[in-house]
Amino acid sequence: MTGTAPSALVIVPTYNERENLAALVGRLLQHPGVQVMVVDDQSPDGTGQVADDLVRTHPGRVQVMHRTGRRGLGRSYVDGLKQAIRQPVDVICQMDADFSHDPARLPELIGATRDADLVIGSRYVPGGAIVNWPKRRLLLSRFANIYVRLITRMAAHDCTSGYRCWRRETLASLPLDRFVSDGYSFLVEMLFAASIRGARIAEVPITYVERRLGQSKMSRAVILESAITPWRLVATRASAGRNAR
Repeated sequence: MTGTAPSALVIVPTYNERENLAALVGRLLQHPGVQVMVVDDQSPDGTGQVADDLVRTHPGRVQVMHRTGRRGLGRSYVDGLKQAIRQPVDVICQMDADFSHDPARLPELIGATRDADLVIGSRYVPGGAIVNWPKRRLLLSRFANIYVRLITRMAAHDCTSGYRCWRRETLASLPLDRFVSDGYSFLVEMLFAASIRGARIAEVPITYVERRLGQSKMSRAVILESAITPWRLVATRASAGRNAR
């Protein structure tokens, strides 16, 4: 990156986020040099139409991908990221559409990529916090991160945060087509792939706020996949090491 402010493309996967999308994009576009890619997963509530309207309102700064394949957060991100790494930007960011990730913190995350390949908006470093979560979900999230770190030996404190900014070249080095996780465990798989490739990973404290509008995408299937994924990642890496010998 040059001495000027990095250019950034923010990928926002959506499914039934009609109530949040326009306001979120408006907040993101307040930051100079920021573009937005909405990746809509066939939302039945008309989110895709809202995204189309935003493209017309903000030409050159907003783009939309209407997915037609198998649904899922992981599949949405793979499709969006593969398109994003072909674009002439310095930084590619990931964030949720429901305002749980504060758009005001985006410049700090982008700026931190000057000294890191991946910057995580972290709830679990000093200064980080979570607002409006029930105690059960808070304990589940904390346990999930301890669980992932123990199994994978990754150093990051918040392995499941979806608020991230990547240097484009680092993201382009990941085997996106080989990722198989679909729910939130996709975030763990991405982080693991970056870690074993020696990426410099930094964490910036954020305050995570439970969604303002709409319904959470958390489900039992998502939790089950998240429990299995760390073991699969470690086993796959061990198998690859044995085959290389």
